[in-house]
Amino acid sequence: MASEEKAFRSGFVSIVGRPNVGKSTLLNALLGQKIAITADKPQTTRNRILGIYTREATQILFLDTPGIHRGKGRLNQYMVEQAMSTCNDVDVVLFLVEATDRPGGGDDFILDLLAKGNAPVILGINKADLVEKTALLPLIAAYAERFDFAGILPLSGLAGEGVEELIDLVQQLLPEGPHYYPEDMVTDQPERFIVAEMIREQLLKQTHDEVPYGVAVMVESFTEKPQKNLVVIEAVIHVEREAHKRIVIGKKGAKLRAIGQAARYDIERLLGTKVFLELFVRVEKNWTQSGRLLKEFGYE
Repeated sequence: MASEEKAFRSGFVSIVGRPNVGKSTLLNALLGQKIAITADKPQTTRNRILGIYTREATQILFLDTPGIHRGKGRLNQYMVEQAMSTCNDVDVVLFLVEATDRPGGGDDFILDLLAKGNAPVILGINKADLVEKTALLPLIAAYAERFDFAGILPLSGLAGEGVEELIDLVQQLLPEGPHYYPEDMVTDQPERFIVAEMIREQLLKQTHDEVPYGVAVMVESFTEKPQKNLVVIEAVIHVEREAHKRIVIGKKGAKLRAIGQAARYDIERLLGTKVFLELFVRVEKNWTQSGRLLKEFGYE
């Protein structure tokens, strides 16, 4: 007797947590390729990013979100709203915390929000490779006292540990559903958006203090030249102050060249072709507080 065909399951999974707990690194590990930028600075992710995971009987639509915090200022408020809105109408929520940190007020704030929803919540304890396994037991107990989780998994987005177990658990919690996207698609974000994010990632990594948080990147032209196996990209880095512009450009343009070279390497891997990348820096005073500019830069 032939075995019954497995029902196809699909649905949306929101990845939420405090800033800098490794949500984007985990998303890249789940997909097996980089679509979300990462940096060792809080609030690296500003927009919700969809990652599409497809295998034989499952399509999981992961929503990477900005870190949930008590944001001040229009840009921070926008980021928090992006994260909180993804918790509505999803099929599963993955609440990500760090193995190296104890539960605190920020976690309780998020759990209070999740308690108002109906979706099952998985607790993912990220960076579990950085602690002894015995140290995880009291942490698991502390979180289990606070919330009725559908599952608790130690993970490491950086090392790729626990990724398959997470996929299996999510699949069990998803309803039967359709193929939302083609099998070879890994995100709904346009290439221009990812390119701009890769440039911003290098700004985060190569500048310090307050500069990265006052930076927005816009791709102004994206010209494909297939006969030369080349893509020509022009992008503008918007900063809030003249002092920030000088820092981003650096002495005799050295910093801007280093940012461009590192970003170009990642962009070429993404596009699978040679890239000519030209960067410009412009000052837009206090753009993070301007409704018009936030909208123009894609943040409202």
